[in-house]
Amino acid sequence: MTTAAVFGCTGAVGSHILSTLLESDAFISVKTISRRQPKVQSPKLEAIQEADTLKWGGMISSLSPKPSTVFNAVGTTRAAAGGIQNQWKIDHDLCIENAKVAKEAGVKTYVFVSSAGTRGLLSGYIPYSKMKVGVEDAIKELDFEHAVIIRPGAILGERETPKAPFFEKVMGSLHKISPWLQDLLGQDQKIIGRAAVAAARLAQDNKAPSKYWILESADIIKYGRDEWNE
Repeated sequence: MTTAAVFGCTGAVGSHILSTLLESDAFISVKTISRRQPKVQSPKLEAIQEADTLKWGGMISSLSPKPSTVFNAVGTTRAAAGGIQNQWKIDHDLCIENAKVAKEAGVKTYVFVSSAGTRGLLSGYIPYSKMKVGVEDAIKELDFEHAVIIRPGAILGERETPKAPFFEKVMGSLHKISPWLQDLLGQDQKIIGRAAVAAARLAQDNKAPSKYWILESADIIKYGRDEWNE
């Protein structure tokens, strides 16, 4: 059993990572650092509220006990951030700084929620893809004992503030036409959260298929839904 820390715990995927961790017997305590308090409560949860995101990275080394696994599900949109430059500071700079400090603090397993299509033909021209690629590459270079990159497609499921309401509604209805197509294009946020935790558990048990492990859509379905329901 081990201790985990979650960044981005109040977002769509991060909240489900947190809930899954609190349900899991494999993690004896869970720490969160966020601008808002998470909605869930548990005796094994220590939730730290810090509005200044620039302080987040430096707080990892002060956590006690120190986490052996860190989950980073931080993410925003251009509109919510107030422009592409501000989004870059959060989705790129903050995430890389978080990973660097986690490595320095002795974190063994680092799990990052990225996005599908980051390595596509046009990714070099799309700012969002460039942000995710930059973080993925930085994590790989840091050489954690285990690094897990989660690359979901469209994130499905209810949110407090939908990023693209019409698109998300259409994607969420695809299962009525073709469950296979929906699995290919998007995954429910709960399934993504479960897959992230399942992958982290395999990594800490030295059962991950590789030191730097990338979970694409099919893997997310496998570890977050299919094997979970067996």
